[in-house]
Amino acid sequence: MTQETIAKLLDTRGLGKPVSPAVSVSGGLMHRMFRAETAKGVYAVKCLNPEIMKRLGVMENYRRAEKLEQVLENAGIPLAPALALDGQKMQELDGEYFYVFRWQEGRITDWQNITAEQCRQAGNIQGRIHALQPAEKHMEPVMSDIDWHGYTEEANRQGSPVAELLRENEQLLYSAQEELNRARRALPDIVCITDEDMDPKNVMWHDGKPVVIDLECLDYGNPVSHALQLSLQWAGITTCSLEPEKMEAFFDGYLEAYDNGFRDYAGVLGLAYTWIDWLEYNITRALGKCRDESERETGISEVRNTISRIRYIRETEDRIRQQLIHLSEKN
Repeated sequence: MTQETIAKLLDTRGLGKPVSPAVSVSGGLMHRMFRAETAKGVYAVKCLNPEIMKRLGVMENYRRAEKLEQVLENAGIPLAPALALDGQKMQELDGEYFYVFRWQEGRITDWQNITAEQCRQAGNIQGRIHALQPAEKHMEPVMSDIDWHGYTEEANRQGSPVAELLRENEQLLYSAQEELNRARRALPDIVCITDEDMDPKNVMWHDGKPVVIDLECLDYGNPVSHALQLSLQWAGITTCSLEPEKMEAFFDGYLEAYDNGFRDYAGVLGLAYTWIDWLEYNITRALGKCRDESERETGISEVRNTISRIRYIRETEDRIRQQLIHLSEKN
């Protein structure tokens, strides 16, 4: 996205002309984010990934997330909502799509220095979200059916840097996929509003208080699945440095806000392997389905990182299971 595009977007939406060039800032691993300042204020401009926007049903998903974002805002959940400009949140300009936010003061916690108290607060927010509209309802789980061998062969044909890594871990990936699908089938019949992307990179802290950002993944889903996955991410699974007491702190905060009575998290531990879906997306980027070379390099890096996480989960399964059993007995 060019400086001219950002300037045109802000000006035509009534936010003023930039007083200085927009600055690229960290915007996650899928989209690109810029900080822009005008005479009227400071804004974060998110440029949505064009490859994501080509997906079937993506507009419907974003619209649903926007409506749910309003539900959360009305309920007092601490968040940074996208601005509604000209009556709508998603902005289209010259064939590209954007969200604009007021600049949020604060910072993302260093993944290596997340505190137990931050985990507790994050769990409490997720519990408050799950408590908004819970219902006993069966939601047919979506099964993963990824052709890992096919990706390995394509990586070999391209001479991709990820080819050997996929070949070495192919059996593990099929096994992880089986465990994930088995856990999905075992989920209880509960549906509620969920934010599966509320990991540490999507919570900013200002004066010790959390603010949730990047709410495009808001949807209806199973609270058990998301509570387990997020507890592991806040406890260090993303950096392969799990600290069980932080997972316990997350659940302490979560159950304080919402308790659906489910306790057999150890029985659905396979949900921890949801990382395989992120892995597949990054394999496609590493193999060239992306907008530019920079994104391809991101894909290659994330393939390596994600396989490391999956291997770490396999190595620490027993430890995680024992902690989840302890949590069930405690609560």
